[in-house]
Formats: sequence, C-alpha cells, structure tokens
Amino acid sequence: MTLNMRIAPALLLIHILASVTSLAQTGSFSKTEDIGSPKIKGTTTVNEQQVYSMRGAGYNIWFNRDEFHYAYNTMKGDFILTGDFAFADTSGEPHRKMGWMVRTNNDPGAEHVSATLHADGLNAMQWRVMRGAYMRDPQDEIRFPKKKVRTVQLERKGKLFIMRLAPVGEPLQEVGRKEMPEMPDSVMAGLFVCSHNTDKEVAARVWNVRIDKPLTEGAKVNSRLEYVDVADGRRQIIYTAPTRFEAPNYMPGGKTLLYNQGGFLYTIPEAGGEPVKLNTGTAQRNNNDHGVSFDGREIAISSHRTGLPGGGSTVYVLPIGGGEPRMVSDKTPNYWHGWSPDSKYVLAIGQRGKPVYNVYKISVADGSETDLTRNTDGHVDGSEYSPDGKWIYFNWNTTGTMQIWRMRPDGTQKEQISFDEYNNWFPHLSPDGKMMVIISFQPDIDPNDHPADKKVMLRLMPANGGAPKVLAHIYGGQGTINVPSWSPDSKRIAFVSYTY
Repeated sequence: MTLNMRIAPALLLIHILASVTSLAQTGSFSKTEDIGSPKIKGTTTVNEQQVYSMRGAGYNIWFNRDEFHYAYNTMKGDFILTGDFAFADTSGEPHRKMGWMVRTNNDPGAEHVSATLHADGLNAMQWRVMRGAYMRDPQDEIRFPKKKVRTVQLERKGKLFIMRLAPVGEPLQEVGRKEMPEMPDSVMAGLFVCSHNTDKEVAARVWNVRIDKPLTEGAKVNSRLEYVDVADGRRQIIYTAPTRFEAPNYMPGGKTLLYNQGGFLYTIPEAGGEPVKLNTGTAQRNNNDHGVSFDGREIAISSHRTGLPGGGSTVYVLPIGGGEPRMVSDKTPNYWHGWSPDSKYVLAIGQRGKPVYNVYKISVADGSETDLTRNTDGHVDGSEYSPDGKWIYFNWNTTGTMQIWRMRPDGTQKEQISFDEYNNWFPHLSPDGKMMVIISFQPDIDPNDHPADKKVMLRLMPANGGAPKVLAHIYGGQGTINVPSWSPDSKRIAFVSYTY
C-alpha cells in the first residue's frame, strides 16, 4: 500500500512530462500539450516556410471539460494573435475544429475563451467563464464558404477578448467580443485542434502566425523584416532584432534587401543572415525614405542636417555599393519618394515656407525643381513614378480621408484611384507595372498622419484602379512600407512588422 502510493505520483509526473513537448527551437510556441488526455496523442511541427502542421483528437471542447491538442505560450498583458487556417483533409466530423485559445491552465475544465472554426463552416467565439462551468457561445452562426482560407484573430485588451475573421483578400471583421472578469493576467495562449471524435484525429495547417504585443509604456520594440508572396499571401520572416528598423528596399538582383536603422543603412540577404552596414559617408542621420534608381546604379537617401526647417531632411544620392553621398538639393525639408525611370530625376515630398507638403520633381544633375502638385489643401505624400514613366502616383487627403491619386509627370490630369473608408498611403508600383501595394490605416486614424504601432493592412490593387485585395494583416504602420519594396520579378513584397 505504501509502496503503491509512492509510485503513483511518480507515474503521474512521468505522464505529465511526456505529454508536454518543448518547441523552443522551432516556431513561435514554447510548448505543445494534449489537454484532457485524448485517446490519440497530438503533434505540432513547423517547416522552413513557417507553416504549422497540427494533428490532434479529442471528444470536444464543450460542456464542462475539454479534449484537444494545444500549442501555446504563457503570456501576460494584452496581445493580438493572428493566423491563416485550413483543415488539411476534406472528410471527418463536421464539427471538428481549430483556432486560437486563451486558457487559464491545462485543467480539462479550465476557464478559457476561443476563436473557433468548424469544418462545416460555422465560426464562433466560445468561452467558459469559470472552472467546471458549461461552455457558452453567442448562438449566432457566422459562416464563410467551405474550403475558403481565412484569417482568424483573437485580441486581448485587459479582460476583454475580441474575435475577428477575414475571408481571403478581405479586411478583418469583428464577429464576437466577451468580457472575462476572472481571467488572470498570466495565461496560456496559442493554437488548438480537436477532432470531435475520440477515435479519429484531425489535421490542420496554420500559416502567417503572428503573436503581437501592442505598444505599452516602457515596452521595448522587436522588429521583424518579412516578405509576402503576392500569389498566395504566404509570409516569411527574414530577420528579427530587439530594436526599431524600417522601410526595406530590394537591391538589384533581388537577393539582398536594404533597410534603415539608427540613422544608418544596412543590407541583408533575403535568404537570411547578418546585416552589413552600408557606407553612407558623412550622411549618418538617415531616415526611412530611401530607394534604388531604375538603372540600379545609385541609391537616393534622405538624411537630416541640424538647425534647418522641418528637421533638415535633405535628399542625397550615392553609388549602389556605398560611398560619399552627393547632395541633390540644399532645400529642406525634402523627403525622397521616387526615381524617374530614366534615373535623371528624383521626387521629393517637401515644404517651401508653407504648412502644406507638395511633390517636387528635382534634377539629379543640377538640383532644379518643379512643384508638381501645387497643393493648397490637405496633405500630399508617397509619390512614385510608374515603371513606364507615364504616371506619378501619390496619396492625398483632399477628400477627407487619405486616398491614392495619380497625375501625369508634368502635374496635370490628377485623378483619384482608391475610394473607401480607410486611410491609404504609400502606393508602390510593381516592376512589371501591373499592380500596386498600399498600406491602409483604419478610419479612426488622423488622415494627416501615418503613425507607428497600429493594426494595418497591406493591400494590392490594379495600377489603373479597382477593388483592393488584402495581402497581409499586420501590426505596424510608420516604417512598415514607406518606400518601394517589390522584388524585381514582381513576385514578393518586403515590409517590417513590429511587436513589443
């Protein structure tokens, strides 16, 4: 009797340890675990493309106890969980499920809230308000077509939890919110799968997984250099660092990226590696407005000079491999935003003694300039030539929200291109001239501003106008995509996302 009593806790400890697998070296989650001891054990793996493959079983996540497979981190404070989900098989229980879950602990009857997708197309926010209580949901059926890949987001704001969903190419839509007064500050948060059948497992794929901690006072930023594949929306993290860096450009050849950090420029291989500082000579206060000429020979930069209006941002050019920069114009403030296709002119967003910004065309040879927009109302920014040189695109908020416009290279024939409730900035044309990418801020953002640390979208739209398609839901804004960042083959777009 005494011997058996001593053995039982030891066996229990072995069982618990065997059910928890460390993922510290692979992916975004520190642990995986089977909650509720399902008959079939689950697994989570992540491949080089940062796609998670999950397999799991379990009778259900319902009533007063749960059985499922879980990949999670222990987290504190507010956070935003975002990912794209798909079942890996087309057969099985209609109510097999996957999604995001925030849970107090690994007790099968623990308090939790989940953003849940079912195989039959039902999507719902579900919760258990206290340990051992029966599960609840709003009873409102929210359905998207089967087999349609979707984005799922679960955000925590104190005791409030918000679920959002998006079909392919569309903005996120809020579909549920719930106050959880008893939810502690420290919780388990991560991905789950459940087969809704004790004798069968379910397989799911999850990609574009991002765990974002919003800005809080005193928090330190972590920057992620990423690219997104235009064809399928798959994102790949290239490089991360516990500091702020911004605004990637592709270098000629498409194998290297350029970005700014701490007043300097750095290059880094797209395949990954360590960044290398680019020689910019005496220009050592560079901001996030920089880009490569169409002929691939030069880089234009914006670097600050002290004691001058608007912070003294000044446009320079330097050789593609680095070197001492040459000032294009001593007028300031000038923020570089575009090369002409013949590489003879740069575009700058500048102020000339008035509180408004205009688009200026400046000769690289002699610094002579032409005011193209002659703007008297609103804010103009983000200018860029089309690859064929027939248009200059820019963003302008003369209509009350920031929208995308274009004009002829001499400043005539201004026409609006985007029309919606979002504040759209920085139109960047694909090298083949067919598409543009824009960054879209929510309607509640000041149309004069493009702040950092917000929930934003990267959206694609045809160069001649049309309905935008969401390419990525990200936490970012200022610094994410201020400059042209298409790969030379028009297949990928580089950008920076942030978390704290």
